[in-house]
Amino acid sequence: MPFSWTEHQFMLNALLAVLLVAPLFGMLGTMVVNNRMAFFSDTIGHSALTGIGIGVIMGLNQPLWAMIIFAVFMAVTISLLKEYTLTSTDTVIGVFSAVAVAAGIVILSRGGGFNKYSSYLIGDLLSISPEEIKILFIVSMIFLGYWFYSFNSLLLLSISPSLARSRGINVRLVEIAFTVALAVIVTVSIQWIGIMIINSLLVLPAAASRNFSANFRQYHFFAVIISGVSSITGLILSYYWDTATGATIVLVAAVLYMVSLVKKYVFG
Repeated sequence: MPFSWTEHQFMLNALLAVLLVAPLFGMLGTMVVNNRMAFFSDTIGHSALTGIGIGVIMGLNQPLWAMIIFAVFMAVTISLLKEYTLTSTDTVIGVFSAVAVAAGIVILSRGGGFNKYSSYLIGDLLSISPEEIKILFIVSMIFLGYWFYSFNSLLLLSISPSLARSRGINVRLVEIAFTVALAVIVTVSIQWIGIMIINSLLVLPAAASRNFSANFRQYHFFAVIISGVSSITGLILSYYWDTATGATIVLVAAVLYMVSLVKKYVFG
């Protein structure tokens, strides 16, 4: 039956989680793509490995808080180094990404125990619990409050940092606040989406939206819609195909991106 998936509580839990997370990724993705931060957001995802490792060293049963704290530390450190060093942004981010991945693997593979944490690489959205959905809801509400308060500043910053400064905006503070918000959302979602593909879920909907949009309002609107459609469709397809949910969602988003390219370059 086409709607047989609704008979399973784990699918309903996953659907609710998707409805909470997808709009956040759509909104974040617009700024990530606009500010050319795809490499940065990928590094934040990779830092989760080290965060998990720190949590293991501390003896935590649930390493989420260690992951969040380390991701925020990485985000703030990279933002400051970009400003206060002469090293290119790509180099700074590349160094931190390599160190984060290597340190995480070294810690987690000690004694041959890496297999216990391999689920973080591909994610498991269908395992989300009602308690974890509550955490997602709280994080979503906090983020939406931040987004509506900071949107104008973020938009000006994405257009021109010089223009933002001329309007009295503290560019450094706005940048750091955004990177922290990005770090928290990405890190909280990694255990369900997966380290290997979470950055694609940020970038693809926003990239597709740019090809469909004629102005900034449409850009943000379509990014949220594409993220939502990709997530819901991917979730349902993964149920019938018996595939990893996060990866299936990304493939749907990739198809929509290809459609957007055809629309832009073939039909104009």
